[in-house]
Amino acid sequence: MKNKFFALLLILTVLFGLTTSAAAQSNYSFQLTREVVHVYLNQDGTMALDYTFTFDNDPGASPIDFVDVGLPNGNYDFSSIRADVEGTPVSVTSDYQGSGTGVAIDLGSKQITTTGTVHVYVGRIERMFFPDDDDENYASSEFSPTYFGSQYVHGKTDLTVVFHLPPGVKPEEPRYHLPKNWPGINEPAIAIDNEGRVTYTWQSPDANGSTQYTFGASFPASYIPADAIVRVNAFDLIFGAIAAFFGAISSILPFCCFAGFFFGIPIAGAVSERKRKLQYIKPSISIEGHGIKRGLTAVEAAILMGQPLDKVMTMMLFSTVKKGALQVVTRDPLKVEMLQPQPDGLQGYEKEFVQAMVKEDRQRRKDLQAMTVNLVKSVTEKMKGFSSKETKDYYKAINDKAWQQIETAGTPEIKSQMFEEAIEWTMLDKDYDDRSRRVFAGPVYVPMWWGRYDPVYRQSSMPSASGAPSMSSSSGGRVSLPGADFAASVVGGVQNFSGRVLGNLNDFTNGVTKVTNPPPPPSRSSGGGRSGGGGCACACAGCACACAGGGR
Repeated sequence: MKNKFFALLLILTVLFGLTTSAAAQSNYSFQLTREVVHVYLNQDGTMALDYTFTFDNDPGASPIDFVDVGLPNGNYDFSSIRADVEGTPVSVTSDYQGSGTGVAIDLGSKQITTTGTVHVYVGRIERMFFPDDDDENYASSEFSPTYFGSQYVHGKTDLTVVFHLPPGVKPEEPRYHLPKNWPGINEPAIAIDNEGRVTYTWQSPDANGSTQYTFGASFPASYIPADAIVRVNAFDLIFGAIAAFFGAISSILPFCCFAGFFFGIPIAGAVSERKRKLQYIKPSISIEGHGIKRGLTAVEAAILMGQPLDKVMTMMLFSTVKKGALQVVTRDPLKVEMLQPQPDGLQGYEKEFVQAMVKEDRQRRKDLQAMTVNLVKSVTEKMKGFSSKETKDYYKAINDKAWQQIETAGTPEIKSQMFEEAIEWTMLDKDYDDRSRRVFAGPVYVPMWWGRYDPVYRQSSMPSASGAPSMSSSSGGRVSLPGADFAASVVGGVQNFSGRVLGNLNDFTNGVTKVTNPPPPPSRSSGGGRSGGGGCACACAGCACACAGGGR
């Protein structure tokens, strides 16, 4: 009886200990306020990682005593990994508790109770480069920073990811991949590091520590050894697809994983491709301290900001009509005539635009596409050495100020005059159509050149048989129109260009971006993960995808 009592007591003690341990383990709660990760794509065909995490532990939560760091695959050199907390070395162990592959950082006496910074360096990871599907002469690599379970981490993370391309890669050679799930700007900042290597940098204060973000780059394969590039054959692809399928149906959410593989990836790819088509310019090298590129025209700013090309073309039409270079003969279909003599002071792209617009449909589209490519290249050249982000913000502020002045104008005459002066700048607004209709609710005094743009207005404003203008309302020789009619005429210009001049807008735009910003190759490798037993499914057959995690 006594033995049974002690046995029962022992069982209860063990169960109580396990329950207490599990409860303690689940009491992690913290913010990852800042994370910086440098991804080094090395000349020998390996990858190195340098992480810096800044944690803010929640009051009353368990101290952060371990940090799990997920790794992209199992081909890493454990002896190359080292870690420290606030500069004090701590242990690296294989006691990794996340999904997939990774290591655990044992903070020991440096466990974090309030705030602390953990630094982790991984010196060597192999099998991280794959062939570029779009260019056999390029190699591709993608990477996801480790992420943490949403039951542990909360709040925003200021996340910075820096890709250091292999030594010797020239600035014009590499291609960035559109980041996945990224809340920041897709286009990375480009610079040269202290080793002379080209870098791609993505940064956003609006990230979080529980989402998997994926970044990538491609570059000429000649910069790394040929045997460092992982190549898969048909058998590998079939086997990988079968493994991915059975792995998906054995998970907690089989249908989601299956649907994500067959439907989510194509949809996400289509969305990413659509975004890329509005990024006409490949990022240029930024030299710190040069800041904003001032002096761009509204059309050039529109190209930089990725405005749809039908809107850009309408801006050019307004500009050339306003200057007296073109006159609209019919609005639907849009036909124009060149006015003689041509005015002085036309921009180079305006001269090309005028020449293209008077040609027949097929040749017109071809020439407009060539003109746009030249314009993009010109803007790219002008932006060298300047910050793309700061410059975009600068011209967005010009747009906002222009609309503000128009909206607060005291009289219809002043409102109309301000709009006439800033008409091209107002079109940088993404809500240009709706804003035009809202602002021009009352009478609008049309610009003196409006007759060259609107044939109906031109004919109706001609003297009648009695010698008086058919439109009676005027101010200083300027005729007024109902605001709704004026707004419809302005907005209709974009619609006319969209289908009747450029043809299929997507095809027209793709013809530009495939020259100025070729599409990046598809994903070929990735890494990342979550803590607390979370899992993920690799969506590409044969790739070095892994589910990793961190924090407990």
